[in-house]
Amino acid sequence: MKSSNNPTETFLQEAAELLEQVEGNALEIKPGTDSTESVNRLFRAFHTIKGSGSMFGFTAVAEFTHHIESALDSVRVGRMATSPELIALLLAARDHIADLLASSQTGKPADSQAGRIIIEELHALLPQEAEPEPNALSSPAPVPPPASAEPEAGAAKRYRVAFRPNVNLLSAGTDPRSLLDELRGLGACTIAADASAVPPLDKIQPDGCYLAWAITLVTDKGESAIRDVFMFVEDGADLRIEEVPISTPQAPTQPDIPHAAPPVAPAPAAAAAPQHAPRPTAKDAPSVGNKSSSVRVASERLDLLVNLVGELVMTHSRISQVATVAKLPSLDTPVEDLERIVSAIRDAVLGIRMMPIATTFSRFKRLVHDLSAELGKEIDLVVTGEETELDKTVLDQLGDPLVHLVRNSIDHAIESPDQRERAGKPRRGTIHLSAAHEGSNVIVTIRDDGKGLDLKAIRAKAVDRKLIAPDATLSEKEIINLIFLPGFSTAEKVTSVSGRGVGMDVVRRQVEALRGTIQVETRPGAGTTVALSLPLTLAIIEGQLVEIGHDQFIVPMSAVAENVEIEAVERTSRNGRNLVPVRGELIPYIRLRDLFEIRGQVPDIEKIVIVHHEGHRVGLVVDRVLGSHQTVIQSLGRFYRHIEVASGATIMGDGRVALILDLAGLVRTSGQPLGA
Repeated sequence: MKSSNNPTETFLQEAAELLEQVEGNALEIKPGTDSTESVNRLFRAFHTIKGSGSMFGFTAVAEFTHHIESALDSVRVGRMATSPELIALLLAARDHIADLLASSQTGKPADSQAGRIIIEELHALLPQEAEPEPNALSSPAPVPPPASAEPEAGAAKRYRVAFRPNVNLLSAGTDPRSLLDELRGLGACTIAADASAVPPLDKIQPDGCYLAWAITLVTDKGESAIRDVFMFVEDGADLRIEEVPISTPQAPTQPDIPHAAPPVAPAPAAAAAPQHAPRPTAKDAPSVGNKSSSVRVASERLDLLVNLVGELVMTHSRISQVATVAKLPSLDTPVEDLERIVSAIRDAVLGIRMMPIATTFSRFKRLVHDLSAELGKEIDLVVTGEETELDKTVLDQLGDPLVHLVRNSIDHAIESPDQRERAGKPRRGTIHLSAAHEGSNVIVTIRDDGKGLDLKAIRAKAVDRKLIAPDATLSEKEIINLIFLPGFSTAEKVTSVSGRGVGMDVVRRQVEALRGTIQVETRPGAGTTVALSLPLTLAIIEGQLVEIGHDQFIVPMSAVAENVEIEAVERTSRNGRNLVPVRGELIPYIRLRDLFEIRGQVPDIEKIVIVHHEGHRVGLVVDRVLGSHQTVIQSLGRFYRHIEVASGATIMGDGRVALILDLAGLVRTSGQPLGA
């Protein structure tokens, strides 16, 4: 999310968002079913790209998009049917527009031939009797008929349009001439301006729009096409569209125009939207008496704000420490008030960075569509929990692991239609992508109904590569975890999709870098489920503060299950095996004092912090548990990036540094088996 006073950059950002909508809506079209809403949304998105592109000098974008818009209009009026070929061309058009926009930034020209081919193939889908448009990209938009000419009666209808815009129309970046030109493109029209609301010269705001217009239009496009012209400027405006019989005499020079409300001065230049900014959506368009409901902020500014809040949290912790040592009752209330305010600011700032995971999920509709077609498979993607929110930093790093997992499901898990039919399954496979909150974590799940993992093949491959002994006894879960070893793959051949032995180990490292965990479950012949457990945010977490000797550490509270005690006699009661009984279950534990080589007197009674890790419970033995701690995560820096047992550090109230423990790294480094 970037912010700029450059209106061209603003257009490029909004165009990128519209292209995402285009992709999603194109993939929602199901040939043979009613896809009217999806087609209408596509039309509006392309319409906006065309209008804004023309306004900002992206002529090639506007001219190419005009042809796509015309094809969609043919679908809307029933001249062209939806089909897989149309969907493929709409997606190709979306990619070509993205290339045209990118070329304006890189200076590398886009492939104009690709655009011509798309236009020609779209025209080929039109019925024979339909007259195709020119297919050259350089061709200008059709010249509208002269105002005096009227189409023949037939399907043409006459409309009277009265339009008095929001007085802030110009400051929002919309040129009313472009609206009138679009109306002329719909058919024969006469336009009359009304200047009765123009205030005295000394009260005129330079960027205010005080004119209104009365239009008589004869067109066969229908009322919806007229409303589409005004869709982004209708808020705060007075728009009236009335159909009149074609035989009715033409409207007088000054038809009935809505009376203007008392002029409202546009916002001052410093606060107004940038001149020539793209037209906002109807929902967010500025209107008389209404304030903008959202604002674009550079992600760098948000990161700075989060860092400052982190400093504030640490400073509050130090002040609390000083107040405790000073034992001044007069400080108690101010410190409590400061804690309340800091907590509220922290939650508000972190909430700003939270974004729905739909922004990440949306890309996979296209991925499934394209890859399944490439591999000759029939696959549906079902997405749930799109409204689930995650920190933007987590979302930015989540995309690549999910791409690996979805590609693996498409290539390895889902069978071909014929194979599925022989197995008694529907020809179309299904991949479910879901997200849901679970405590302070978000669980992202990828589930398919394919053939499941071949555990025998996985074991045989591990034996062949001498990763395990031929007579090794492994549980199902341990066999599944072999797929996370570097370079491990059971693919019989290398394809353009997967099979080169890279993927699952990368996924695991990336998920653990996000302080998350990954679990895999499979049912032979029925499918595989991969669940990623991820923290809501990477900036500030709740942690449990523990101490070993004089050193303090933070255990992420989201992983903590409970705390128990262990006496010296219990440490030697199981033949040196690090196991402790907890309510009838033997829990393996890691002695952090030994792992970190911390010297000093060992207390007679130690504490075991029992945490969840990859579906198991494991204990961390410490000297003392000091309580919960609001932890601001600081990077360890590049000199310590190879330390596996810690994911970061935090500064305590007394100025000391406490390491934040990485549970996955601790288990790997200790070599402690998780099975009892």
